[in-house]
Amino acid sequence: MNNEDLKVLRTPLIILAAVITVVAGAGWYTHTLVIQSKAALVRQNNDLQSAKTRMRQSGDEKETIVKYVDRYRELETIGFAGEEQRINWLDALRNANAAAGLFGIGYQIGTQHSYPYAAELDPGAISLQESIMELDMSLLHEGDLARFFETLRAQRVGLFQVRECTLTRTDKSDTLRNQAYLSAKCDLAWITAKPAAATGVKR
Repeated sequence: MNNEDLKVLRTPLIILAAVITVVAGAGWYTHTLVIQSKAALVRQNNDLQSAKTRMRQSGDEKETIVKYVDRYRELETIGFAGEEQRINWLDALRNANAAAGLFGIGYQIGTQHSYPYAAELDPGAISLQESIMELDMSLLHEGDLARFFETLRAQRVGLFQVRECTLTRTDKSDTLRNQAYLSAKCDLAWITAKPAAATGVKR
């Protein structure tokens, strides 16, 4: 093959090389598109599975809400679920004081904080809170204290726990009837439950 022949073949060879380059590039591009398409398909399948899972969980949550919503409403009504009902507590104290025939009652309410024994109850997503109320009462006898707490519970204005009570005999030298012979200092923990917003229960 002489120079003249090479000159004749030069252009076709250049075209052939260009064609091979284009074909190779197209093959690489097509392979890249296939990989990207497979990755996109995997992502779409994952998204679809996630959506199905969320839908299934949403259905389960809806069934749970429907099943327990009446009970939840009842707990709201008695002041256990939801926000604190301090005004109702104070009204209940006055009513219980009058019903038990006490000689007046003093009180102080602390700030709300986490219920310290919540972990023992395993409340899950429910947040248990408490507010400590200090009571100062004058009694005719010990039975007045039990009657007071029974009356307070009967009013269904919340859930409370008597933490501590101290009874002290007053210095009375006379024997007049219907006067206070005992003073009582008690600590009450008013407990409330606040469900997570994700429960979907609305007022």
